[in-house]
Amino acid sequence: MAQAKINAKASEGAQQQQHQQQQQSQSGGQLRGRFYRSTSMADRSSRLLENLDQLELRVEAFRDAASAMEQEKEILLEMIHNIQNSQDMRHISEGEREELNLTANRLMGRTLTVEVSVETIRNAQQQESLLHATKMIDETVNKLLDDLEDAKIRLMSLYGACTSDVPAGPIDQKFQSVVIGCAIEDQKKIKRRLETLLRNLENSEKSITLLEHQKSSVRQSCNSKQD
Repeated sequence: MAQAKINAKASEGAQQQQHQQQQQSQSGGQLRGRFYRSTSMADRSSRLLENLDQLELRVEAFRDAASAMEQEKEILLEMIHNIQNSQDMRHISEGEREELNLTANRLMGRTLTVEVSVETIRNAQQQESLLHATKMIDETVNKLLDDLEDAKIRLMSLYGACTSDVPAGPIDQKFQSVVIGCAIEDQKKIKRRLETLLRNLENSEKSITLLEHQKSSVRQSCNSKQD
């Protein structure tokens, strides 16, 4: 009987030890499982972050390409407009001028069918600065017909406030502070608009100068014939 009890206790102890070992084994497996799952989650998160970083580069490249297309549209429209208002168009026959204008209008119409718009994300302060800068430019443009020379000097001072190059004339400090408050993309657009205005103004002055020169030549020719 005593031996039987001893054997029973020994068997019970062995069973308990075996049970504990099984519990430890299961616990260790759970820990290892959690560890592996944690590592897998970290890898997955890293891959997703890497994908987003690559997509961010593509998004910026996409915006840059769209912005370039937007600028190309502006350039094409300006070139077509300049051809229609060039001195050469005034010195051809009426039939040729009509035919060329039809072609120019067709090209302008096809250009306008392309809609490209890159929206700029702005905060309230940047939005206010953009409106202020636009208003200052518009006010100067409205004065072109009243005083061409003064408006040109004014535009040059506005443009000087937007460029990092050494300006040829004075800088409008107030306008510069306003432009600095604008978003970077808006700063580029403001500078581009001023460049276009100055370029068109220069072309207009050349046309006026050429026209005056031609008038003067005609008058001199008439006076010579009279003599």
